Amino acid sequence: MSEPNWALARKRDALAERARIIQDIRTFFIKRGYLEVETPHRIPTNAPEPHIDAVASGRWTLHTSPELAMKRLLAAGCEQLFQICRVWRDGERGQYHLPEFTLLEWYLSGVDYHALMTECMELLVTLVPTGKLLRQGRTIDLARPWPQLTVSDAFARYASKSIDEALAGDCFEELLTAEVEPHLGKDRPLFLTEYPTSLAALARTKPGQPQLAERFELYIDGLELANAFSELTDPHEQRRRFEADEATRRGAGKTPYPLPEKFLAELSAMPVSAGIALGLDRLIMLLTDAARIDDVVAFTPEEL
Repeated sequence: MSEPNWALARKRDALAERARIIQDIRTFFIKRGYLEVETPHRIPTNAPEPHIDAVASGRWTLHTSPELAMKRLLAAGCEQLFQICRVWRDGERGQYHLPEFTLLEWYLSGVDYHALMTECMELLVTLVPTGKLLRQGRTIDLARPWPQLTVSDAFARYASKSIDEALAGDCFEELLTAEVEPHLGKDRPLFLTEYPTSLAALARTKPGQPQLAERFELYIDGLELANAFSELTDPHEQRRRFEADEATRRGAGKTPYPLPEKFLAELSAMPVSAGIALGLDRLIMLLTDAARIDDVVAFTPEEL
């Protein structure tokens, strides 16, 4: 009789805790009237993003996010919906990264991104009723409201270059990851807000401040946990952004992506709304005080 895989067996308690957390999250959204949906994982194309590469599946790709399909459901009249699903991003591997991971994504109509800040706070407090998150020997206070910091102020405070210099030098992502993120959300969760319009992605711009996007990212203990938008519903502006991002991808020698034409055709029917994607494996890391993402999944790629 062969010996058990002890490395795998040691994960049993973590996997049981993971299952409990996922069920608590599902209950949180169902109690609020959200519709749980499932959308295809294999799709004709993803939204073109310069720093995210999809995994090919024949002539199609595996989705990097369920965003496009969920927004089409929103445009078709599903006013509030959520999904817990696997997503794939080529080449992502590290202490906090897996090429295949679990995403929690939800959308709510009739609101802007401020409503999602409130729901993030309410979700975390529901999952941690003590209001105190123990993390690597420290305590992170979840008392509301959580502080906000603009991207511009974060770069001025922590980075070796200003936000304008970082954008002009095409080193925003590198400086954000290496110099800014380690300082964010160390004692309390923090919302990083007011992204420049050049980094708006699928977010609408702020009324009266077209140079800024209604986008935030949630950080806890230096870890980016979620990315949220007030959703852009102008198909012409969205097409322009997609074309610019696709040109950037091709200029970097990356695989060309066709534009998501069915999504663009239905975008004008989407109501005023906000959406958010939250990395579920990372959240479970935080809630279980795990040091690595490997500790909260049954199998890493290297174990298969």
